[in-house]
Amino acid sequence: MTRGELFERTVASIRPPDEAASADALRLLDAKTKPPGSLGRLEELACRVAGIRSEVPPRPLVPAIVVAAADHGVAARNVSAYPREVTAQMLANFTSGGAAVCVLAREARAKLVVVDAGVIGGAESAGARTEIVDGVRGTDDLTLGPAMSRSTAIGAIERGIALAGELAGGGVEIVGLGEMGIGNTTAASALTAALLAADVERVCGRGTGLDDEGLARKIDAVRRGLTVNGLPSPDAVPADVLAAVGGLEIAFLVGVCLGAAARRLAILLDGFITSAAGLIAAAMQRLSAASMIAATRSPEPGHALVLEALGLEPLIDLGLRLGEGTGAALALPVVRLAVAILNEIGTFNATAACGGAARRAGRHQARDAYLGRS
Repeated sequence: MTRGELFERTVASIRPPDEAASADALRLLDAKTKPPGSLGRLEELACRVAGIRSEVPPRPLVPAIVVAAADHGVAARNVSAYPREVTAQMLANFTSGGAAVCVLAREARAKLVVVDAGVIGGAESAGARTEIVDGVRGTDDLTLGPAMSRSTAIGAIERGIALAGELAGGGVEIVGLGEMGIGNTTAASALTAALLAADVERVCGRGTGLDDEGLARKIDAVRRGLTVNGLPSPDAVPADVLAAVGGLEIAFLVGVCLGAAARRLAILLDGFITSAAGLIAAAMQRLSAASMIAATRSPEPGHALVLEALGLEPLIDLGLRLGEGTGAALALPVVRLAVAILNEIGTFNATAACGGAARRAGRHQARDAYLGRS
């Protein structure tokens, strides 16, 4: 198979959510011992998961969290509060189990898959899955031209698609996305500005803790990157935008999104960077957005714009800005609870049957009063 074939086949294979399964879930919820809709967004989430999975899930979804890491040439522009070397240090931290996402993934009982998608010095981190395309470790400086070639971007996407297929084949049913890469909020900001034709100032935030001068450098870098690469442009296709101002780990996660959507896995987006990957995937195939669930809302201003474009409302809002998939790990129990209410809350008919014929009429009267019926 030549490069690009898997990408094209995957995009073409993505189908809409199963509306019949969502309707079945809603009917089941309305029969439960509670007023219809009284569990609010938890019920909406349960129906959404049923549509994504094309079934009313009979048990909690089997989870995995994929954390992809790579370096960015734009980091040379001092757009982060941390030096480039921190990417490799954090990759080692992920594989040793000491990072925040490692703790949260363990508590959420989720498989953690750490991916080296292009970390300079990443070969020193045993335990990471190596997904290097064309020998590229780290993108070029996007302020000087394209961050990578289109072929490399497609190759990274296809590596992500393959991982999604592998996870699905291994029984995973929901995948959370995480990332690491010094400078990647700059890349995500540039992608967001390019895809949404948004003002640069509206998409750039302080990332890992930039001061005013650092934020100004970041805004300047994004503006330069867009200008030198001729973005935004009505003629630019998403893959070319990704190659121009994106990152290797972002491209890999685009592939995970597309591959997961094609295999009907639910996708938990973490913060700004993973949501930017989701935005690209949706630009490539709009139906993939139907499989995405926003875990959290980042303080990064660009994140709100991306979520709005995807039509997503986050499950939790705790002011998280770490990335790594920490928000996805924290949201997994919420998804688990949504599935639990489908399977474990009793129905009024079943409750009445347990009480015997003598109490059945009384229980129905109590139910009708509870539901506000005359």
